[in-house]
This record gives sequence, C-alpha cells and structure tokens, in this order.
Amino acid sequence: MDTLLVAIGSAIWLGILTSISPCPLATNIAAISYVGRRVEKTRLVLLAGLLYTLGRTLAYIVVAIIVTRSMQMIPGVSMFLQKYMNLAIGPLLVVVGILLLGIFTISFGGGGMGSGLQGKVDKMGVWGAGFLGIVFALAFCPVSAGLFFGALIPLAVKSNAVLMSTLYGIGTAVPVIGFSLLLAFAAHYIGAAFRKLTVIELWVRRVTAVVMIGIGIYLIVWHNFGVNF
Repeated sequence: MDTLLVAIGSAIWLGILTSISPCPLATNIAAISYVGRRVEKTRLVLLAGLLYTLGRTLAYIVVAIIVTRSMQMIPGVSMFLQKYMNLAIGPLLVVVGILLLGIFTISFGGGGMGSGLQGKVDKMGVWGAGFLGIVFALAFCPVSAGLFFGALIPLAVKSNAVLMSTLYGIGTAVPVIGFSLLLAFAAHYIGAAFRKLTVIELWVRRVTAVVMIGIGIYLIVWHNFGVNF
C-alpha cells in the first residue's frame, strides 16, 4: 500500500514538474492563449484549458500503454525486465536527474505551431485545444522526454500503466488550468505569473534532480552492488 501511494505521488509530481518546465510551459501558454483569443466567453476559455489537458492526458495514456504493453508482450524484453528492471532503475534515475540539472543541453527541434497546424486548429474552434494537447504532448522536449520515459515508464511497468499515466496527465493539468483561469479572468497577469513560475521551476527542478540522483545512487548501491543499509 505504501509503495502504491509513493508511486501515485511520484506520477503526479512528475506531471507537475513536466508542465512547469520551460519548454512545455511555453507551449502550454501559447496553446491556451491561441485558442482562448478566439473565444469571447469566459467559460469557453476554461473549456479550452480542460480540453487541452484532456488531450495531453489521452496522449500520455496511449503512449504509456503502447510502450509498457510492448515491453511486456515481447518475451525477450519481458524476461529482461523481470531480471534486470531493479538494476536499471537506479542508473535511469541518475541520468534523468543529470538531465534535469541542465548539465547537458539537448535539442529536439522546434515545438511551435506551423501554418498547417494553425489552420486545423482554427477550423476546429475551441475543440482545437484538445487536438493541440495531443500534438504538444507528443512533441517531447528533452526534460519532458526524460521525465516521461526515464521516470514515469518504469513506474508504469512496475505498477499500472493506465493509472500512472492518468495521474501524470493530471499533474500536467494543474499549471494549465491555472493559466486558463488567469487568461479568462486576469490576462494581464500572465506575464508576471510566467516569470515567477519560471524562477520557481528552476529551483524545484534542481531539488528534484538532486533527490533523484540521491535515490538513484542508493538503488545502484543496493540492487547493483548488493549493499543494503
């Protein structure tokens, strides 16, 4: 029970950390602002935020299920995971922690909206927010890719893929809903909120990175070298 609660808390926290990381945070605000500017009613702006969140969550669930089921259904991979999963978790956490610290800079290319995507979203109206949520969720930035594939997927493999990815999606929803409320009721505060959240995110990410590296080193010593404290 305690292990499940830790997994649940970890999945939600990973989602929140993903959503407030610079690249996803910028795309989240851009997407909500782009769709929100085209609707006049406050409730429709909030609906756009909800649809965007649901789109992201759905994308994460589908990807997590595909990845985990594929890993479990292929006999060789399944046996490898059963035998070596505990040995791999520690190094994975250390790698993700180093990635979060920003020691190495990796670029996955641009994450903006092309004219073709803008045209499709415009035709869909407020429902285009859900489509944008799916597209931007699949356009992984280095940090979000590290958190999702390096931290969430191991949780999903050991627990429940649908539950963990849903909780991850809920975690990513928290800042999005917050910015939707700002856009609906106090759009002029968004710039200040973005700057403050960026500063907060930097320290939250560093603390999380240090914790991940510490846990990773502990698991390496325990599982890989057989030393139990």
